[in-house]
Amino acid sequence: MALKTQKSFLPLILLCLCFLIFANQAIAAKVDTIQVASQVMQRKIKAAVVLPASYKKNKKSFPVLYLLHGGTGKYSDWLSKTPDKTLLHRMADTYNLIIVTPDGGPTSYYFDSPLDKNSQYETFISKELIGKIDASYKTIKDKKGRLIAGLSMGGHGAFYIATKHPDLFSAAGSMSGVMNINTATWKVPAEFAQSRAQNFAKLLGPPQNEFSPYPNYTAVGLTDRIKASGLKLIFDCGVDDFLIEPNRELHRLLLANKTSHEYIERPGGHTWDYWQNALSDQMLFMHKVLQENGVAIQ
Repeated sequence: MALKTQKSFLPLILLCLCFLIFANQAIAAKVDTIQVASQVMQRKIKAAVVLPASYKKNKKSFPVLYLLHGGTGKYSDWLSKTPDKTLLHRMADTYNLIIVTPDGGPTSYYFDSPLDKNSQYETFISKELIGKIDASYKTIKDKKGRLIAGLSMGGHGAFYIATKHPDLFSAAGSMSGVMNINTATWKVPAEFAQSRAQNFAKLLGPPQNEFSPYPNYTAVGLTDRIKASGLKLIFDCGVDDFLIEPNRELHRLLLANKTSHEYIERPGGHTWDYWQNALSDQMLFMHKVLQENGVAIQ
């Protein structure tokens, strides 16, 4: 009887094995965790590198998306906090590109602080990280194949770094981005606004004025440079997000100075459910940019 029981389960076991093999093939992207030596900050900084399934067998150079995390986050957030833990794997496989998620510190906002030598993330990403990735992987070493995006603090970072370095990136995207670092424009409790304002003062010094504390370090203060950059831009925000007004403000300013961009509002708040959906939409935009640049891998 025991032998018959084993035989009866054999088809089921084979079916399960086939399913597992198929699932692994369906999502075959590989994730490397690397440490990048930062000379400017005198320490090693982690980053995750998601390689598409086609990377190993394809001899072509691949486009790269630098994807930034939000405040109080870390490099692994985009891999561990999305409802679908295979999101980045699927995006890398679907669009045949490399996705890099660097650590940006808890509250750096991705600029170079003139006061804190340990917070120099603009230089780290624009020089040290890109240099490391281009030296270590088969990448398109040109702005045509380089993209940057992020959520919340990372959305600010993506627009800020791309605007400062338009020679490095062809497109920038923001999801629920901090498009104005004047915390008075955020719909948050007073204590939170004050703590973030104190953080900016620590990094950037005393505010210049009440209405535009740090005009050279925020998207709404850089609209002329954004226009001159020639970047392809996409940004979105949920209508229930505490950052909706700064995003609407940037949209109005870019319309006023005739900067081409794509702006989207949709239901949702400052949540991973929202950012997961937003990333899927932004990847379509980024893929079209790569196609227009003639570097998308089919």
